[in-house]
Amino acid sequence: MPMPTSSWIDNIHRSHTVIADDNSLDLALVDETETEALAVRLSAAVGPGDVIALFGNLGMGKSVFARAFIRAYAGIDEEIPSPTFTLVQVYEADAAPIFHFDLYRLEAPEEALELGIEEAFVEGISLIEWPDRLGPWMPVNRLEIYLTTGGRESARRARLIGYGYWQARLIDGIGDGAMHG
Repeated sequence: MPMPTSSWIDNIHRSHTVIADDNSLDLALVDETETEALAVRLSAAVGPGDVIALFGNLGMGKSVFARAFIRAYAGIDEEIPSPTFTLVQVYEADAAPIFHFDLYRLEAPEEALELGIEEAFVEGISLIEWPDRLGPWMPVNRLEIYLTTGGRESARRARLIGYGYWQARLIDGIGDGAMHG
């Protein structure tokens, strides 16, 4: 039986089917502005306990996405540093704090526990760069975003895959305010 489709991201990409049979959403982002627009759109559809795992090689736009998401969700209009050396930056927001993790420097998954990641998974919104470093600590309910090159220097491909309640949220349409519950 084919999966329902949704076109919630049509303001970025003209009308087309966006949910594939494997419950993934593939987007062509022609430039950094569209990566930021995707982040802003997702920031309007999250709440406490949500986890967004950002995959991609160096320079693929994980930090660009995270900064735009944080600015939109928390209403921050200042410089947003990368947590490359601090490993985590926390931003206060009205509904829930945002925990921005950069796990590139972790040597073992257990080290993430020292960063307060369990608290973030319950009380906040987690943006995780290099989430593969989490190993068995990766939450069941999560949205994975894979950023890869898109043909031109500034273009990117984004593949969104929902796990747990995120599967239904992708299908139902994140942009329409579908939330877990």
